[in-house]
Amino acid sequence: MKSLKLLILLFLTPLLTIGQSLPGLAPGQNSTQKPILHGKNWMAITGKPLAATAGASIFQKGGNAVDAACAMLAATATMWDVLSWGGETQALIYHPELKKVIAINAMGIAPTGATVEFYKSQGMDYPPAFGPLAATTPGTPGGLLTMLAEYGTMSLEEVLAPAMQLAKGYPIEAQTANSIENGKARIKEWPYSKEVFLTHLGEEREAPEPGEIFVQEDLFQTLQKLVQTEKEALRNGKTRKEAIYAAYDRFYKGDIAEEIVRGTREQGGLFTMEDLAKWRVKIEEPLMVNYRGIDVYKLQEWTQGPALLQSLNILENFDLQKMGYNSSEYLHTVYQAMNLAFADRDFYYSDPAFEPKSPIQGLLSKEYAKERAKLIKDKNDPTMGAGDPYPFQGGTNPFQNLLSKQENPLASYIHEDELQGPQDPFFDEFFSGTTSIQAADKDGWVVSVTPSGGWVPAVIAGKTGVGLSQRMQSFVLDEKLNPYNLPEPGKRPRVTLTPSMALKDGKPFLSFAVQGGDSQDQNLLQFFLNVVEFGMNVQEAVEAANMNSLQMQSSFGAHEIKPGHMILREDTPNWIRAELMKKGYNMEFWTRTSGPINAIWFDWKHGSFWGGSSNYGEDYGIGW
Repeated sequence: MKSLKLLILLFLTPLLTIGQSLPGLAPGQNSTQKPILHGKNWMAITGKPLAATAGASIFQKGGNAVDAACAMLAATATMWDVLSWGGETQALIYHPELKKVIAINAMGIAPTGATVEFYKSQGMDYPPAFGPLAATTPGTPGGLLTMLAEYGTMSLEEVLAPAMQLAKGYPIEAQTANSIENGKARIKEWPYSKEVFLTHLGEEREAPEPGEIFVQEDLFQTLQKLVQTEKEALRNGKTRKEAIYAAYDRFYKGDIAEEIVRGTREQGGLFTMEDLAKWRVKIEEPLMVNYRGIDVYKLQEWTQGPALLQSLNILENFDLQKMGYNSSEYLHTVYQAMNLAFADRDFYYSDPAFEPKSPIQGLLSKEYAKERAKLIKDKNDPTMGAGDPYPFQGGTNPFQNLLSKQENPLASYIHEDELQGPQDPFFDEFFSGTTSIQAADKDGWVVSVTPSGGWVPAVIAGKTGVGLSQRMQSFVLDEKLNPYNLPEPGKRPRVTLTPSMALKDGKPFLSFAVQGGDSQDQNLLQFFLNVVEFGMNVQEAVEAANMNSLQMQSSFGAHEIKPGHMILREDTPNWIRAELMKKGYNMEFWTRTSGPINAIWFDWKHGSFWGGSSNYGEDYGIGW
């Protein structure tokens, strides 16, 4: 009898998507490609094994979760894990003493001269995807230094030690080494990038070989200057916090800033010393909605994060458990909810420090979500556009005339026969990755970070070793697309980067983040529902089959859009495919669709952490 049951189980397994509970099996008994991480004292998860080791080393020396997150951030930026030191950092931090979630906004700004008129004068429909004119001012150094000064416990010297060792030379991974080789034609356009990246210039393979010791002496010297500044300030009687901010000032106002500005302008960029000196990290209040008793936190509308909150508000009007995990009805409902939220993202989201301000109060209104939910019908609506949230915050829409003309005049429509599978250049942009960082400790500190920017191929700013951001491309130049997200000096573009945190009964419940461009909040939404609605454990939820929609404007390149296009995992049953086809979807099937999600679930019953580390790429976690 046992053999018969085993044969039946083996027969059924291929028909079910991973993460879907088999009959008679409780959550947690499904197989996963990677094991759950367990820890009692701390947890460190990020996109590179060496970087996770850096975080673990800080914990072992007595640092808290903020110290460890800063060490992992420094390491991943040094290792070019699809980001560099000149990119941007955004984080959510749970402060156990204040019992609140704090938002860190370390997104760089558009430099002097970066206007709609300027880019149009260059013959551009959008700011470029690469090069010095794609760069916002560096944000990651300021973000790291601010988090460490305000909420950490260790010195900058201690936290930067792993990254400085990496800068002196580390065995480069195949993924990064091959990215350099593939991007070498563009790298050769920028003299300082060519000097750092192309270690075998003139040979058949000009990039480092996988496993080669990759040395970044200029970056090491830049980091050394920051540590020297901290040491000098401490010798002069400054506090730990004051000494770290002295290093901050050297980066943004001193000789490091001078070389960044000189090197950027030499290569055609727009940075000025005033741009760097005036920029400051913002410590903000996050946005939050409650979903079935759980408080879910995201960054403000200068990110795409509120789209996840809007999606949850819409989905709260449906019985998702009754539909069943990844049934055609469930996939259709989630797809439509995301379409409605992302249509609002595409039209309304922007830097709230600038006028006109996004109508975020109305957008996150439960009443507005109920009205949007009524638009979900039996079939996909490829014409779905932004709604009007202004009445739900007691206002009148100043762009009603544009709202009625939403035809995405400069957003390209991709035709089915133009796509060439996962390697298509469109998908490279739409799912453009970064990394994610998750950290938690026994004292209650929790950190969720999605840093990015300065990915290979990057322009390196002079002799600093600092690769510059490419985030200007997330602005638009036509108000018909988004009248709120037009570039002007000092303004932050609306970015895809979106760490997440959830509290239940006033205590941390989940901390989660993912890389992957416009797919980030799509995958994070489904991860959250996997845990909350379908009882998956954290590792099952990070590996589970997700669906991805292309019915929103890409935030990159030419901002393409593909209405009705759905990406599913290749083990989706035939009957689900047939039912979705009847609902008007064009489908594509990939080996993995979860996105590289990393997460921590808090087990308050047993006083432990459960970590989920993505099976998508090189993501790695360590717990103790």
